[in-house]
Amino acid sequence: MGRIEYYHDPKAPKPNSLVVACNLLVTDDTGAILLQRRRDTGQWALPGGAMDFGETAGECAIRECREETGITAEITGFLGIYSNPNHIVAYTDGETRQQYENTYIGRPIDGEPTVNDEADGVAFVPSEELDQYDIHPSMRQQIRDFLSGNYPYLG
Repeated sequence: MGRIEYYHDPKAPKPNSLVVACNLLVTDDTGAILLQRRRDTGQWALPGGAMDFGETAGECAIRECREETGITAEITGFLGIYSNPNHIVAYTDGETRQQYENTYIGRPIDGEPTVNDEADGVAFVPSEELDQYDIHPSMRQQIRDFLSGNYPYLG
């Protein structure tokens, strides 16, 4: 399923859905951040996705990280709640979602970066190289908050 992201765009369609999504910002021993390149947008992002019935937000973040990157991680902290009504995601199936993400901080405990159906690139990226990557502004905000120590973000 394809998607188009609108960010502070007055031409964005009206949302018809609000779904809890959970991200996991994973850093390795060198401080590099785990990113995946999304097949649907081509942009690099933190691993994350929609919460399933029967799981906690933390379990969702861990599951999404493993599914999208091949890395099993454990949660070590909480980065924030990111709920920007000016960030709209329109899916090809007709769903138009307003952003709502709980983002956790974690560290890897097992696995190797692995591409899959959702990600055609997975890498631990040193912070000094982040500007070389096409990263959506909403993800950049989360990474910037982490790197600056400006968390938890409650917005």
